[in-house]
Formats: sequence, structure tokens, C-alpha cells
Amino acid sequence: MKRLILSPVVLLVAIMGTVTSNNISAQDLDAATSLTRSEQYDKSAEMFKQLIQKEPGNSRYFFFYGENTLQEYFADTISNSLVVATKEAKDLYNKGISANPNEPLNYVGLAKVAFYLDDNKTADEMRAKAKSFLLPYKNIKRIVPPAKDYAFTLAKLAESYITADNKVDTGLALPLIREAINIDSKSRDIYLIAGDIFNIKNDGSNAIKYYNLAQEYDPKSPTANMKIGSIYVKARNLTAAIPFFELAIALNSNYAPAYRELGAMYTLAGRNDKAKENFKKYLDLTQGNIPAKIIYVKALFYTGEYDEAIKNVEEIFAVDKSKTYMNRIAGYSCYEKKDPDYNKALSYMETLFKTVSPDRIIKKDYIYMAKILLKKNLNYPNLVRDNDRLKAQLEKDKKTFTAANAADKAKLKPNLDTLANRVARVDRQIARADLDINRAFGEYAKALTFDPEDKALLSEIANSCYNYRRYEDAAKTWSKLIALGKNDITDYMQVGRAYYVGEKYKSADSIFSIVLKMSPDYLPAYVYVARTYSKMEADTKTGLAKSKFETVIEKAGLDSAKYGRELMEAYGYLGDHFTQNENFTRAKYYYNRMISLDPNNKEFKIQGYNGLANVDLKALGNEKTLEGRLPYLAKAQESYDKILGIDPNNESAKKMLNYLQTIDKQIKAGINPNELKGIVKDAAGQPVPNASIRVKDTAAETYTNAKGEFKFEIPMASEALLISATGFKPKEIPVQRPLHPINVVLEK
Repeated sequence: MKRLILSPVVLLVAIMGTVTSNNISAQDLDAATSLTRSEQYDKSAEMFKQLIQKEPGNSRYFFFYGENTLQEYFADTISNSLVVATKEAKDLYNKGISANPNEPLNYVGLAKVAFYLDDNKTADEMRAKAKSFLLPYKNIKRIVPPAKDYAFTLAKLAESYITADNKVDTGLALPLIREAINIDSKSRDIYLIAGDIFNIKNDGSNAIKYYNLAQEYDPKSPTANMKIGSIYVKARNLTAAIPFFELAIALNSNYAPAYRELGAMYTLAGRNDKAKENFKKYLDLTQGNIPAKIIYVKALFYTGEYDEAIKNVEEIFAVDKSKTYMNRIAGYSCYEKKDPDYNKALSYMETLFKTVSPDRIIKKDYIYMAKILLKKNLNYPNLVRDNDRLKAQLEKDKKTFTAANAADKAKLKPNLDTLANRVARVDRQIARADLDINRAFGEYAKALTFDPEDKALLSEIANSCYNYRRYEDAAKTWSKLIALGKNDITDYMQVGRAYYVGEKYKSADSIFSIVLKMSPDYLPAYVYVARTYSKMEADTKTGLAKSKFETVIEKAGLDSAKYGRELMEAYGYLGDHFTQNENFTRAKYYYNRMISLDPNNKEFKIQGYNGLANVDLKALGNEKTLEGRLPYLAKAQESYDKILGIDPNNESAKKMLNYLQTIDKQIKAGINPNELKGIVKDAAGQPVPNASIRVKDTAAETYTNAKGEFKFEIPMASEALLISATGFKPKEIPVQRPLHPINVVLEK
């Protein structure tokens, strides 16, 4: 800037005029900014409006008014919207530039706004614009603008590198703050900004050093002591923090923020009574000012005083109905309290969404709305499971009804109608719940637009999708987390399981294959691959999963004590597979392995004996002769007896034994106790036709057919059979009762 050279007379008049008006302006500005520091943002805003009305050309008023707007946002990020706050502040800074384009502070303000909104390009442009009005420092006595203003602008430029979430680019901020201190080494505000920068970068020692300097150059100000106390609170050294808060109060007993900080400290200590007491004092000092009341409500929320928070929100509405954004605190509180009221929470949130502009809806609003809608339908998974069971029962009852005669149909119809009505009613409940749940995930999607890579939120969404049976969506959401770096084996398994439960078996298999490439010995992946293939086959007879379960046995067999469950699952599949394919010997091999896997595990043994019984029942069903069925029946009964030996109260085994005993009686009733069957073969295994089978000492005789088979009734007292054929040595065989089919081998 060019220097302005005036004559002594003109200079004296100018100075006198400036001193008079500037002193008044400075006093008013200091009073307004003091209100901002005391967190009386609405009163400060009113004062700035009055100052601007009196002096519309004073661009600094617009800057500090913008600062007040941003600080009000940061004082309560729950009730306020960053988008709205930055827009309002930006409008004020632009008006300040219109009032005086050569005042650098409003460009700094625009840089802050852009930086908060992640618009680094615009932020850098605005910083460069502000610096263009700050000529290189050479002579402090002749600097333009004046040294204090020059240094303050540099400090505010440094502050513009502090992000909305309290991170700081120290590489760019610290050189500016050091230059500011070099120009004006007695500024409370510069030292406070310096302390804030070091505080944010967790350098408590340097932060306290600069706060102490701020206190030294403004001994009556309580701000520095309050900030030092906050550092100790941050470090969890609450005992060390208290004296600094008390000192701030001693300097100014009406300094409301100190009580707020004490309240926050006691909240951290779990002293909710003391926290509430200090927050109440804070509220009293701010004389019912709505922003202060809002901060108090926020404190109640964070201390878990949810009912009290709701009550205070209603009190705010009684005074100022325009503060509809406070519905969010009430909605959050109804959700979080000990006995949640999800319907009331939803009502508050619905009011919030209807009464505030979309740019005032914050990320948490969408998240809470989603949570409320889901919790309101917490029973949904059980409802769906029960409905599946009811529908299966309904189909079963319909078949019974169709097969019944007219008299039985009349008896069955009332129960059938009742069940059908119940299914229809549950269907309607599920349909209503689905509307809420689908909306919930829509709200989650809106929350994600604020930060699509929010890992915590993505994880919450994925878990909710899984819990509410949106399995494919859960898998896709967990896949996003994998793309963001959360990609160890358990993360992939989570995705694979979601696809598996959601019946997307090819997708599941591809994920489990990735896991096995990452870790070739990871047994859970082998188990899920086997399960996936078993789900893709129509029944176990096809054996699509056979080799997969054999691999599970190979891997799990290295530590059978650890992987007993996995081995049991594999044995069960293979036993069933071989049973269905009528390879009974192989099936029994796997069921016997179940029994011997863990001698102390009754559950394993019972499963094994059940498997053996099923094999014998399958063989029994295949046997065409009544006599041939009896051995299988006896073996099945033996398996169920062993189950009862392990668990005498096993109802399933008891029912099966009763059933088999009935079958045994029926089979035996259909057998002639004196009928004897058999087959005669030579030593080479070839049938011997026309062989004589005669009961010794009787005339009872028969001959074998072309297949070497015979069947005839023998006397009750028969003791032996005489078997003979031309060209073979005769043979005598004793008769044993009960009669069973016999195989006879004749020697030539």
C-alpha cells in the first residue's frame, strides 16, 4: 500500500477525529465480541446488527459478526448446521468486503468458510487475497495497516488452518502466528489463538505457555485460565483442572463459559449432580438466553438426563416456537433414554424434518431417524421367522384337509381358517415394517452423502442390513469397507457369510475362494465352501459338496479335539450322501466315526447312532422279503436302545422304538413260522438246480429251481435238512428256530 502523507494540521484533525469515533467504535466492538466470548451469541448478534446499522461502512463489524455466527455453530453442532452457519457467515463476510474491499479480515473469514467445507482451492485463494493487503513487514512504526491490526490479521490467517473438526495444519499456521507475535507481542487474542493451535495438536505444554502469556497481557480476562483448565480435562487430570476454572470464576464470577466447562468436566468424572449444578449456573448467568438454554439441553443429553432434556426442549418451544431444530435433541433423547419411546422419538424427528429446511438437517439426524425406524421394528426378524413357520404349517394342514373325508374336513376347517387368518395378519405386519425398514436404509444412505467413506457408519449400516435380513445389501456394504482397507480374513468371511445366508451362493463361493488364497489353511472358509456347495445341490444324493466336506475332514482332522463340530458336520453330510446312494457300508463308516470322535460327548454319540439307525431303516425299506427286513429292523432298534442308554429321556428315540416295535409285530405277523427259504450253490458260487431238500426222517421234500432257490413248509418238530444233488456230496444241516433264509454250498 502507498503511504498517506498529511500536513501537521490536517494530521492533527484527522487523529483527533479518529480517536473520538474509533474509541466509541472500539468500545462497542469490544462489548460485542465480549458477548461472543461469553457465549451469548444472540445478544452479540443483536449488538452487531445495531453497530452495522449505525456504521454500515465499518467492514470489521461484518467480520466479527461472521465470527460470532461460526462460533455459535461450534458451541452446539447438534442443534446447528454447518451448511447454514457457513452460508450465513459467508454472506456477512461478502457484505464486509462490499463495505470495504481493502479490509483483509473478511477475506480471511471467507477462507475459513471454504476450509470448513473442504474447498481448499477457494480457501487458498482467499488467504492470498487477504495477504495481498499486508505488505511485507519492515518498519513497525509505519506499517499499513497498523501493527496491531496487521498482527491480528496474521493470527486470524493462522486460525484459518484449523479445520471444522479441530485439526490444524501447523506447517502453515505456526509461521503466521510467530510473525504475528513478532509484530505485536502483547496481544491477548494472538496468544489465545497460538494456544489453541498447540492445544489442537495435543502439545499441552506449549498451549499452556501461550495461554499464560494471554493472561499476562490481559490479567482481568478469565478466558486463558478456562482454556488451561480445559487442557487438564483433556488429559484426564481433573484435579489439576479445577483450580484454573475456579481462578477464571474468581476473575469474573459471571463468566458463564467457566461454569459450562466445569459442567463438562464433572460429566467426564461421572459426577452428574455437580455437572447439572454447574450447567444450571451457566444457564442462569446467560439469563435464559436461548442459545445458552440450548447448550444446557445439549449438556443434559450428554450427561444422560434424557427426560430432563426433553422437558427443557418443551420449555424452549413454549418461549420460542421457531427453534424447531430442537426437536432433534428431544428425538435423540426419546431414543436413548432407559425406557425408549421410539414412537415419540419418531414424532419429534418427523417434526424436525418437516419444519426445518433441508440444509439444516445434519448427518446425525439421518442416522438417528434410521435407528429409530429400525428399533421401532425390532421384532421384525422374529416376525419373519415365525411367519415362515406358520406358512409351512398352513401348507401341511391344507394337504391334510384335501386328503380328508367330508366329516373330517368339517372338523379341520375352523383351525385351518384361523391359521390362514393369522398368516394374513402377520403378512400385513411385515409389509408395514418393511416400509419403515426400507425408509431407514434410505435415511442411512442420506447420512452417507456427508462422507461416503465413513467406516463406522458403513459398519453400522452393514450390521443393520444383516440383522434385518437384507443380506445381500449387508454383503455389498461390507465389501465397501474392504475397498476402504478393512480387508483382513474376518472381513471377507463376513461378506461371504452374508451372501451365503442371503442365498447368493455363487457370490459366497467367490468370496470364500479369495479367503483360501489369502490363507490356504483357514478351516472356516473350507467349511463354508462345503456348506455353499451343499446348498447348491438339490439333495445330498448328487454329492456336489462331497469332495468339499472330504477336504474339511482332511483339514480338521489335524486337530479333532478343536474342530469336533466341523468334523461332525462333514461326517453327517457324507453319511447322508452315502445312505441316499445306498452305499450302506460307507455310510456306516462315517456314522461310526461320529460315535468314536469324542468318547465324552453324548451329543456326538447320539447323532452317530441316529445315523446308523437311518441307514438300517433305508436298507429295510429296500428289502422285498419280510424275513429279510427283520435283521435291519433289529439293528435300528439296537441303535435307538443305545441312544436311550446315553439319554434315557430322549423322546425322539422313544417314539422311534415304539414305531419299530409296531413294525416288527406287523412283519412277524405276515411270516409263516414254518416256511423255510434258501438257495443252493456249488463251491464256485453257481446255482445248483433240481437239488433235493428233504426234512430228515420225514417225507417233506422240495427241489431247487433253475436259480438254485427253494421255499417250502416244514414240520414244527423238524431237526435237520438233507440236501443232495447228482454229482455232489450230500449235506446235512440242523434246523434252527426262528427260521431264517439259508445258503447251502455243495461240494462236487
